[in-house]
Amino acid sequence: MSKELEIRVKTPCIGVCSTGIGDSVCRGCKRFSHEVIHWNSYSQAQKRIIDKRLESFLAQIVAAKMRITHQELLQWHLDTQQIAYPKHKSPYLWAYELLRAGASQLDDLGQYGLELDAQYRDADLRELRLSIDAEFYILSEAHYQRYFASSALQVEDSNT
Repeated sequence: MSKELEIRVKTPCIGVCSTGIGDSVCRGCKRFSHEVIHWNSYSQAQKRIIDKRLESFLAQIVAAKMRITHQELLQWHLDTQQIAYPKHKSPYLWAYELLRAGASQLDDLGQYGLELDAQYRDADLRELRLSIDAEFYILSEAHYQRYFASSALQVEDSNT
């Protein structure tokens, strides 16, 4: 059995759910409303599909803003500072967790094995983290609109 299959998928919920107020995509965890509602009834395989989508979207966004120059150094800092991060996932998610945990306290990302792309080098790291989160939401919303909302509209149209 592969290591990936052995790891139980944890809920991505961060306790900031907006699906209860009508959002089709949660502003906290970026899952779709039906995924939030049915999470506990999903199999590990179904949860893994959702988890992989979320990981892929977030890693893609972070990688567009920075690169990892020294993965072991990043991991050492996360471990030393006791910052929770998903060890079995993309190191770009580790970088995001570093920003989430202490963007206001970070000065030189090079010390952490990270390098910002040229266009972000003068960016405030708190603003960068917020920007990453906003882009993550936009990408999740676009995916929802493309693959789920349009399907619901087609079903509605066929019923009228």
